[in-house]
Amino acid sequence: MKHEITFRPSGKKAEVSRGTTVLAASFRAGVHIPTRCGGKMGCLMCKIEVDEAAKAQLSPPSEQEQRKLGSLVHQGVRLACQSKIEGTVAVTIPEDKLKAAIRKQLEAARRQDRDDLW
Repeated sequence: MKHEITFRPSGKKAEVSRGTTVLAASFRAGVHIPTRCGGKMGCLMCKIEVDEAAKAQLSPPSEQEQRKLGSLVHQGVRLACQSKIEGTVAVTIPEDKLKAAIRKQLEAARRQDRDDLW
């Protein structure tokens, strides 16, 4: 059976078979999720955010994933390499911290430029 996954904030989608990991589905959708370990739960870089609706459409976190993520699991964070799709779902890919910092600096500089004009 096929299920659709939507990646936020890009809105890109992929149709995948039940049991496909979110990481594998991201490759199919052309969505970049950072990883160094190739999906072996070694680097913890492939964190995704899931809401209550998404939790019901993904496999439950394994004991090992829960240990690795700790309290983050209860805050809606999962590892894309371990989360298996069990139904139509939408997940959020958090913004890279370096990109977020650069974006905030650029936005502040633009605001400053506008303020200087007045």
